[in-house]
Amino acid sequence: MQANKIKIRIILFFLGSLFFQSLHAQNWDIDLLKQFNPRYPVDNTWRTISSTAEPLAAGIPLGLIAYSLITDNHKLEMKSYEIAGSLVLAAAITEGIKIVDNRPRPYETYPNIIHPDVYENGHSFPSAHVSLAMSTATSLMLTTKKWYVAVPAYAWATGVAYSRMYLGQHYPSDVIAGAIVGAGGAWLSHWLNRKYFSKKK
Repeated sequence: MQANKIKIRIILFFLGSLFFQSLHAQNWDIDLLKQFNPRYPVDNTWRTISSTAEPLAAGIPLGLIAYSLITDNHKLEMKSYEIAGSLVLAAAITEGIKIVDNRPRPYETYPNIIHPDVYENGHSFPSAHVSLAMSTATSLMLTTKKWYVAVPAYAWATGVAYSRMYLGQHYPSDVIAGAIVGAGGAWLSHWLNRKYFSKKK
């Protein structure tokens, strides 16, 4: 049984590697990005949406934790920690992949084709903004189970994803990978909370 589990993990690892290698195929990536990135990305709407990723991702769980402590709402407190945990997991995985992958920003590789709003530091793959936004949206969906919370949250996360391409900061594959990492971090945090912490209430 243990040997079978190891084989399954190895197979999944290689399938995941093939998937991410296919995401890196430059032709479709850069061709699609050119459709999103205008020569002069000056629409402040997308710049504003992009800038909300980190403050909202951090502010939502911190605000919920503060409110839960003030109102002595233990159930909300646990949900708040779950959302915060998902962000920590998503951020750690994202930064780990960035260090290993070391992919340049699209405007560094294609300076005559891609036009960024600003020149940012750091690696391109995966998108940290999208990872945090998708982690937040997925965690809110899992913890609230309310469509009127999930729909706006995912709309915001989708807006962040588009904005990163519009602004020329990320390839579509960076955005896809960031969304997968963010959602995965949320599901992992949800599973850990249910398995190890919910039972202790």
